[in-house]
Amino acid sequence: MVKLRRAFTASLLLALGACVTVPDITQSRSPCRMEPGGWCEFVREAAVEAYPFAIASTSAYQGDDDIYPDGKLGVSLVRRDRLDIADADVGKGFGYEIFDLYEVWSLKSGAHGAVKPVRGRFRARIVAFRGTDLGFKDVWHGSLTKSQIDIALKYFDAERARPDAVHIKSWIVTGHSLGGALATGVSARYSDVPAYMFNTSPFLKVDPTVNDISRTVINERGDWLGGFRKYDEVPAARMLVLNCSPQKNSFTKHKIRRLTDCITWIAAYGNHDAWQVVKDNDIKNPPVECGGPDKVHLGPDHLYVRPCVHIARPKDTD
Repeated sequence: MVKLRRAFTASLLLALGACVTVPDITQSRSPCRMEPGGWCEFVREAAVEAYPFAIASTSAYQGDDDIYPDGKLGVSLVRRDRLDIADADVGKGFGYEIFDLYEVWSLKSGAHGAVKPVRGRFRARIVAFRGTDLGFKDVWHGSLTKSQIDIALKYFDAERARPDAVHIKSWIVTGHSLGGALATGVSARYSDVPAYMFNTSPFLKVDPTVNDISRTVINERGDWLGGFRKYDEVPAARMLVLNCSPQKNSFTKHKIRRLTDCITWIAAYGNHDAWQVVKDNDIKNPPVECGGPDKVHLGPDHLYVRPCVHIARPKDTD
């Protein structure tokens, strides 16, 4: 991850002092064919850092049928009980979930030296904001009138003030789409709170320079909100654009579960916990990666010696 941070820092130093944006960096193909899965090193490092937050953002959509079950989140995440949300705030489409983030230790076990991910020390508490479910009230209060940000700040403050949480020093916010905008707003209010956003909404206006180096955005290339990002000044962040599903339409590309599966698959080339999540949830090979749809992920310990041959636009079998 140090190399990724250096790359982004270098980009900022080369820019004008008043510049508050970081260029999109899209996965390069041909230079990285000899690397695991054909994914460039900076992409794999970013995925290892971001996958727990992508999983938490996906799991914020409680009630949907494509979230990760609690028993299959990996060892780095543990769901915690959140405060009750007032009916008035639920009526405005607001929702969030709480997770504890732990370090992951990889321990060898058994006669063949198999590596198993083991939960280590506590790292931070995560507040994962739910994105919009496209109901009218949700869209009105979340994207058009922006009133959800005040609600998000209210519950974030309430979570930090809980008697059983006042000792926690490290907090991280995350979210998908509208949830990413809410995470951006919280990070802009609190300089000590990093944020991770996925296919984030550009509709929330905050001072783009506040806490910008502590925000990370991963978007799918071609998701439908990308068109709006071209015309809005999106708050600055370390930004990565992945091309996981080139054959899908822009609305399908926007879905969080599809992007999270891709990020976690990539992370599994360098992280045993992500690899366990891939196996537990039967995550499939991203369509753009070398190998067919039935490819089995061989994990971080496999020696990859063959060049990757990518299929630019595989047939859609969904």
